[in-house]
Amino acid sequence: MTQATIAAPLAAPAKPGKLSWAWLGVAPFFLFALLFLILPTVYLLVGSFQTPDGSFTFDNVANLFQQSIVDAYWISIRVSLASALLGALIGFFLAYAVVMGGLPGWIRPTLMTFCGVASNFAGVPLAFAFISTLGRLGLVTILFDTFLSPVLGFRLYQTGFNLLSFWGLTLTYLYFQIPLMVLILAPALDGLKKEWREASSILGASTSQYWRMVALPILWPSIVGTTLLLFANAFGAIATAYALTGSSLNIVPILLYAQIRGDVLHNPNLGYALALGMILITGLSNGLYMILRARSDRWLR
Repeated sequence: MTQATIAAPLAAPAKPGKLSWAWLGVAPFFLFALLFLILPTVYLLVGSFQTPDGSFTFDNVANLFQQSIVDAYWISIRVSLASALLGALIGFFLAYAVVMGGLPGWIRPTLMTFCGVASNFAGVPLAFAFISTLGRLGLVTILFDTFLSPVLGFRLYQTGFNLLSFWGLTLTYLYFQIPLMVLILAPALDGLKKEWREASSILGASTSQYWRMVALPILWPSIVGTTLLLFANAFGAIATAYALTGSSLNIVPILLYAQIRGDVLHNPNLGYALALGMILITGLSNGLYMILRARSDRWLR
């Protein structure tokens, strides 16, 4: 047997024009996307321009400019932006410490495992955990008022802090925003080649100059793109916000729920228009994220 025979490919490539069995493996993905992404989006798009009896109308889209709805979008954008920026900032330094900080080897897998769990921990359990921890009768609140209040001279909720508020919801969102930032940014930090650092040192660049002129320009698309992803992630969250604040904080997901399923506010077609506006905002954020992510991947190859 010759060497050429040994090195022969194990499987011949599929002939042009012949349907490959590999398509069968991705068929569940396309079916899932069709049933739970494409068709619901089309349904929302059609329903946004219909009345309850099925007639065509622009009233639902026009009603999005009511002051109460505009305020709801503005609050949602502010909460999403605050949690995205804070999550990106804290997550960046946390990822840097784990990847490039010279910490013991066991810390990174432990932290990445926690981040994988925490980034998917949301909804009612997360709201209950924060209420039990930082609510008016939460564990941390009681410990603070018992041990630190006599020293500092004030109680936690006397400072103006309220878990059922803008900053309370933002703080709750950070629980899954920071781990998501770490999970996405850690591979980008791993992609920084040692040769770049060595070359900058040889040329006389300081550490700050290396980060300002080499590392950050390369990481910038990943950082900005992940921040946009965090924004979209927070903007579409409803279970955590509804379980934590109820109707006390007028954000778009809660208003949407009230329009479609509520007893007082019940206008499903206006709810469809609200959902369509959310899809446009989150779709734009995710689209920009994918563009920036593709750009960063070209640098890190």
